[in-house]
Amino acid sequence: MIRIQGTIPDRVYVAVSGGPDSMAVLDFVNNGRRDVTAAYFHHGTHHGQEAHAFISKYCQSNNIRLVCEKINIESCATKSKEEHWRDERHLFLSKLGGPVITGHHLDDVTEWWLFSSLHGMGKLIPFSRDNIIRPFLTTKRSDLLRWVETKNIPYVSDPGNKDEKYMRSIVRNKILPQALRVNPGLRKVIFKKLTVRGNEQ
Repeated sequence: MIRIQGTIPDRVYVAVSGGPDSMAVLDFVNNGRRDVTAAYFHHGTHHGQEAHAFISKYCQSNNIRLVCEKINIESCATKSKEEHWRDERHLFLSKLGGPVITGHHLDDVTEWWLFSSLHGMGKLIPFSRDNIIRPFLTTKRSDLLRWVETKNIPYVSDPGNKDEKYMRSIVRNKILPQALRVNPGLRKVIFKKLTVRGNEQ
């Protein structure tokens, strides 16, 4: 079941990567009653080029406006590549001049809580930051995947999601499954944290 927090604006940008999560969110939000523009940030990778072509074709076929930007600044020594990509993507989205919806979901929150806990303090992904809102934080990844499969929505998979040179891939593919063995109800714990701390708008 897809859950949303708060109210989705009538005129909104949707951040898309081409993956199943963001494509499910784009389809969910673009229900014919809203003025929707897709926003894609190209990380300068081979997959980024593939995703850009895919999203451009999808948006053209579905009459969805698309805005894009490609990264043009090299990573600095004080940041990991992941941090650099995240910061540059946030900068791009913050310049769009309107509310931006991202596809962050409950599994993302759980992974980030685990990652940040390993660095000293467990943190939750907030509902909003600047002009960015995250209405799907209490929706599981499996529900978004079910949405695209049921509605036959195409998507492309990022091979970086399995590449263990990225810390997020280790957390997702190695640490989270073991954490769920220890506590199968971990997602429910995080769900309660989200609602108790006021992320439920």
